[in-house]
Amino acid sequence: MSISSQASLPTPGKMSFFKLYEKYGLFVILLLLGATFTALNPNFLTLYNIQNIFKQSSINGLIAFGMTFVILLGCIDLSVGSILALVGLITGTLIVEFQVSSAIAIPVGLALGVLLGFINGALVAKVKLQPFIATLITMTVYRGITLILSNGLPVRNISQFSSTAEFINRGSLSIIPVSMLILLAIFAAIWVLLNKTVFGRHLFATGGNEEAARLSTVPTEKVKIWGYVLCGLLSSMAAVLYISRYNSIYPNAGIGIELDAIAAVVIGGTSMTGGKGRITGTLLGVLIIGMLNNGLNLLGVSSFYQEVIKGLVILVAVVIDIKKK
Repeated sequence: MSISSQASLPTPGKMSFFKLYEKYGLFVILLLLGATFTALNPNFLTLYNIQNIFKQSSINGLIAFGMTFVILLGCIDLSVGSILALVGLITGTLIVEFQVSSAIAIPVGLALGVLLGFINGALVAKVKLQPFIATLITMTVYRGITLILSNGLPVRNISQFSSTAEFINRGSLSIIPVSMLILLAIFAAIWVLLNKTVFGRHLFATGGNEEAARLSTVPTEKVKIWGYVLCGLLSSMAAVLYISRYNSIYPNAGIGIELDAIAAVVIGGTSMTGGKGRITGTLLGVLIIGMLNNGLNLLGVSSFYQEVIKGLVILVAVVIDIKKK
């Protein structure tokens, strides 16, 4: 064996570190964050605050689950926050202004999310736009439509007209809010989809090596479109949880939420280049981001500094991903 070949082999120390990190790293980070914030502020571990973390994490969790699909494809979706705002506005307006039943308004909102996701997927898969450019365009267009339809005004008091929204916001099973139960149920469905179905295998294959997957008869264009459709659907589900939690929807809702979603996905171990990742990791990443946001707010840390901290967290996660390769 040549000297250069020997040098290219990973050392046992590096291999063991990354194996340990993949298995236990996220759990250790959760425990350390919980212990640190509890020591700095005893209110962190109260029942009310834990439920608050769960409720906030459920919204970001659905966005992050959708983002996981497109990142597994080696793509990105910058429009998730705009989809949340537009779907939330349409759903809230139907309920409040037109007195439409939640049983009709919510499915209409979900269908709209599917349509918006399909547009994203078609631009990427059919028109062959770069995912960043395509979703930057739709992010701007969807937000503009939201501003036009709302005239810049919010829709308020949604729960007064919707018992479903009230139930999602206040209902719970023991200490677990309904919104978190919804997140866990969708997590289980996505786990099965990614790990036990043909679509899941095609998704990983397309993200890992699109050309090889296409030559192996994988319908890569359809897989990409479906990835974005699922992302749009999950973003619209997040919109339902959002209007239930905040009892209103503003035209600027969801701005910057894609940062938290991407952070959760990357922290969870999904490779930004596609083809490798776990939905379990995304769920843990969501809880880490939720705990980080909540803890920093309790400590009175400025939102400006919080953005810096989250950016650095993403940087560390990406570096770890590169080193694992």
